[in-house]
Amino acid sequence: MIYLRLWRAVQTERRLVCELILFFACLVIFSMTRATFAESLPPLKIVAFGTSLTARGGWQPALETGLSACLQRPVKVESVAKSGETSLWALTQIDRVVAAQPDIILIELYANDATLHRFVSLAQSRKNIGDILDQFRQRLPQARIIVMAMNPFSGLRGLIRPFADSYVSAHQAEAEKRGLEFVDHRPHWERLTPDDLAAAIPDGAHPLPDMASKIIAPELVKRIAGNNCGE
Repeated sequence: MIYLRLWRAVQTERRLVCELILFFACLVIFSMTRATFAESLPPLKIVAFGTSLTARGGWQPALETGLSACLQRPVKVESVAKSGETSLWALTQIDRVVAAQPDIILIELYANDATLHRFVSLAQSRKNIGDILDQFRQRLPQARIIVMAMNPFSGLRGLIRPFADSYVSAHQAEAEKRGLEFVDHRPHWERLTPDDLAAAIPDGAHPLPDMASKIIAPELVKRIAGNNCGE
């Protein structure tokens, strides 16, 4: 009788070991299958369309890395941007953006419109961004379009943009009128102390790339992937 009980105990332990081995084998197979599936997906294509805040922003690699990890698929961010240019220039670059066939377009085009010496009136800037958005909606109907406000300006860069907030509001209004998304990064910058903000944006307009990556990229990852990132 004792031998029978011992035999049953041994058999039970063997079954438990086999079940555990089977369980972990299934986990490994599931993980490998998921990784293979993720690698087989085409890259999510994003075009960042804007001014020097994009051309020399430096936040794009962090967006690629963070969003790829979150979505478990490749992400490629391409920039169509030029320092010192306005929404008038952007109107001439629509074909370049369309040719890239992006899944998502990130747009910031107010900053230089708002400078006094560019002579782009608020009304003209609003019309330009409206025309740009309309063309993208018509020619890239499946693309997700996100209009952005970037960072605050200070010093001389702020003085030559006395009505920058009005330009941001105009672009936001045109986006929302069309049911498009708007992301305002400025409140995240303004949470920094004055000294930290000055150190992060030393020339009063262009954030250091590492700081831009820390502030802009996570907000875009959350907006694009949703709050349940990685689930």
